[in-house]
Amino acid sequence: MSGKPGRSALVVEGGGMRGIFTAGVLNAFGSKGFDPFDLYIGVSAGACNLASHLAGQNDRNYDIMARYSSTPDFINFRRFLSGGHLMDLDWLWDITMKEYRLDLENMFTGLHEQKKEFIIVATSVQSGTAMYLVPDKTTMEHYLKVSSSLPVFYRNILEIDSEKATDGGIADSIPVLEAHRRGAADITVIRSRPSDYVKKKSRLSFMYPLVFKKYPGLAEALRNRPAAYMKAVEFIKNPPKGIRINEIAPPATLRIQRATRDLKILNTAYTIGREQGEKFVAGYIQKQRVIKNLKSW
Repeated sequence: MSGKPGRSALVVEGGGMRGIFTAGVLNAFGSKGFDPFDLYIGVSAGACNLASHLAGQNDRNYDIMARYSSTPDFINFRRFLSGGHLMDLDWLWDITMKEYRLDLENMFTGLHEQKKEFIIVATSVQSGTAMYLVPDKTTMEHYLKVSSSLPVFYRNILEIDSEKATDGGIADSIPVLEAHRRGAADITVIRSRPSDYVKKKSRLSFMYPLVFKKYPGLAEALRNRPAAYMKAVEFIKNPPKGIRINEIAPPATLRIQRATRDLKILNTAYTIGREQGEKFVAGYIQKQRVIKNLKSW
């Protein structure tokens, strides 16, 4: 185990447009000034949502999903069928960096002054193993893009220090075990899937070695992804003694997918996320009051 023991961590799952739920939760956290964490680990869209939150740009996640991500400039099935990207990260990163860039100065000032740590998860294309990246001002936006670059949906392969890398959700979709390894004993997990979701083997898994024949490590990671996902879920449901895990997850009735563009559905998910976030903050504060009162007796 590395890192200071007894840390409090916030772990955020990815999931493309399902991340609008997370955006709502984090908006509630920011609005309430709620930030008891000293370790943050995000994957793909979850890492992007965390970055805006840490930068103090409380409305940025919703604005980007509503104004940019939900448009055919970003998600375009016709373009995908003709050989292009389903999700054009190049366009999205270019336009948001131009029109709605992260406040990197504010983010890193806060992280440094409060001695907090932000980890972005990516996957090594060569080995198929997780890469736990610590960004700085010069690497932040690139690391976020790499972590979000789901193979096939985004057809380019990006690099980090000459190593080919891709979407972090392939190797570690919900990095609670990594948070524990880094000394976190109090872990809050924001899911983009319902709490009872079971990840099953894809019917197309037999194609992984063919599609990624140049990268057998990545093909194997994709094949093992359901097992790795459910191992993280099992850890959330049954943590080791002394480890506290809080989970915030969307309801099973919320019908939202990775490539959902319907603003009505997205707005509903965002509203539910805000409500869940506000409820969680209120419950957390109440628990701390009870603990404080018990200690004072």
